[in-house]
Amino acid sequence: MADTQQVDETAGTAQDARAERRTAKLVKQIAAFSKEHGGAEGHVAYIGQRGARIVLVGEDGGWGDLVAPTYAIAEEAVKRSGITVHEAFDGEFAAKMKTGPYEWKRMAGIQLGGPSNG
Repeated sequence: MADTQQVDETAGTAQDARAERRTAKLVKQIAAFSKEHGGAEGHVAYIGQRGARIVLVGEDGGWGDLVAPTYAIAEEAVKRSGITVHEAFDGEFAAKMKTGPYEWKRMAGIQLGGPSNG
């Protein structure tokens, strides 16, 4: 007698539906960012078990990021959104970002005048 395995296909279907909903939500968020900033470009970076980070830079220099639960979902979201996606977060792409006093204060505060490490 041959061994047969029963496969619960509903679990895969539920996961697929959840991934589709998450992708659609990210596409809406990317579109909203792009609309607010006169267009956008992005970069997808793997961040380990947490998934992937989508870094967005607007045409006006505004920037932000979104976190997707998987790299595949992040890639699909940027693909569907139609933005330009950079393979690397290189100097040319990074130079499009505008930083203000808040960011500079935070960056300096980590090294200068921030809490001591000891």
